[in-house]
Amino acid sequence: MAIKVLFSAPDGQFARYRAPLSQAFEAAGLTVDLAEDHAPEETDFIVFAPGGQVSDFRPFTRTRAVMGLWAGVESIVTNRTLTQPLARMVDHGMTRGMVEYVAGHALRYHIGMDGHIVNPDHEWAHRTTPLAADRPVTILGLGALGAACAETLAQLGFPVTGWSRSPKTLDNVTCLSGQDGLHRALEGAQIVVLLVPLTAETENVLDAAALARLAPGAFVINPGRGALIDDDALLEALGSGRVAHATLDVFRTEPLPADHPYWSHPRVTVTPHVASETRPVTAARVIAENVRRAEAGEPLLHLVDRDRGY
Repeated sequence: MAIKVLFSAPDGQFARYRAPLSQAFEAAGLTVDLAEDHAPEETDFIVFAPGGQVSDFRPFTRTRAVMGLWAGVESIVTNRTLTQPLARMVDHGMTRGMVEYVAGHALRYHIGMDGHIVNPDHEWAHRTTPLAADRPVTILGLGALGAACAETLAQLGFPVTGWSRSPKTLDNVTCLSGQDGLHRALEGAQIVVLLVPLTAETENVLDAAALARLAPGAFVINPGRGALIDDDALLEALGSGRVAHATLDVFRTEPLPADHPYWSHPRVTVTPHVASETRPVTAARVIAENVRRAEAGEPLLHLVDRDRGY
């Protein structure tokens, strides 16, 4: 009998995922009936992204797991109707995309690329760039994405400090945790990257007090979640020069409203939530592996801890 997998995501996504998912299920040795319209009482698994047809999970009495297409789960984890196991997306393609985005903007700031790319007066300003070893970087969040970024920047020679809610250990990265650890991680950082999950505890984690701990003229890179930053505090820090520039990929409201001050601020680079996306081909393999595991009675990968919110 075929395993019934319901695909619930915004319009247009099924067309992108149908073939990769079908191929991944076949490669995993699974016979799957993949559709957008399975009856709830007949659905074995749900592939889920916010904005699809499913928001009330109570009718899905047979469903054994919900498998997210996104790394972030803050928009679903508090849904009281969701009692089935929830797995978030940890995808090699997504991870590599995030590493490339973060490394690119970190090197952009470190080398001072903007001063050469935007130089209308053709100023011959000879300045020696410090070595990466002299540019401390802090990454808030050491999950799959943050850890990969931390390890890559460390390999490039940056002294990297990582902070997470619970203790972590990474080669060549100073790992800190807890509130005292957060203060130590931010102290004197010249580049700070936000990749911590968004929870009640991490909202506005980069507020005025946190920004004051950074080195004067620091750089901020936020490809995580918009609400991790206190926008008013960041704008004030940019105005005073405490923060030299910020690259922001995520925002409290998306698309970013046309009248938002970030658009016109000379020290802000806005990117339209493109730091990293779920890649259908690689994500499909993750989903197929979890269905295979469930069918074999094995533990699911990347299960969400409801109490922690990620």
